[in-house]
Amino acid sequence: MKDLLVKINAEIDTFRAEAESLTEKGIKAAGPRARKATLEIEKLLKEFRKVSIEESKK
Repeated sequence: MKDLLVKINAEIDTFRAEAESLTEKGIKAAGPRARKATLEIEKLLKEFRKVSIEESKK
């Protein structure tokens, strides 16, 4: 579970950096990278939810 949290935080940091590049620096190529990061965050959060539910049943 800790490993999963590390991955989630890394993706959030990636999204934060790419979104900042897009909005503040105007780097248009950062847009697709930020959107890709959000998709990965979504997958990781679904996995976290699944693992969390399994852990709570123990």
